Amino acid sequence: MAWFGRFDTKGSGRTAASRLRLILVSDKADCPPELIQSLQNDMIHVISRYMEIEKDQVQLRMEPQPHRPGTDGRLAVLYANIPVRSIPNKGIY
Repeated sequence: MAWFGRFDTKGSGRTAASRLRLILVSDKADCPPELIQSLQNDMIHVISRYMEIEKDQVQLRMEPQPHRPGTDGRLAVLYANIPVRSIPNKGIY
């Protein structure tokens, strides 16, 4: 039971899970967690200009790719899972 939202463990659990995901993603991609967090924040900011999204449920994932000829073997693919609530029909132009 939460009194005035002070003891709501659902929010803190979600935050902890999000931080753990960032650490795992940054470890796989061989880049600092701060870079992944900054990228996630920038993506949320830009995409929010065009549609309403679930900001607290955005997930990024980087996966290494198999070695390809002509590369140094350090390719990775960035996957983003961004739940969209609605897309307003405002017109972009």
